[in-house]
Amino acid sequence: MKKRKINNHLKKVSYTILIAFAIILFWRGIWGLMDAYLFPKNHTLSYIISIIVGIIILYKTETLVGKLI
Repeated sequence: MKKRKINNHLKKVSYTILIAFAIILFWRGIWGLMDAYLFPKNHTLSYIISIIVGIIILYKTETLVGKLI
């Protein structure tokens, strides 16, 4: 029983870190796009990929958010 609690806790922590990472990637992409239009010498493709990856992770983990709350 104790092992199950530890596994469940580790799973929740892992999902929380994954969601946090997705949010960071999304905002990095948003701010990066803003910088790309203000300062065209930045790497726009990197920022676009960050937004896409962040959105995909957030979409895939959408149902997990309810379990974490």
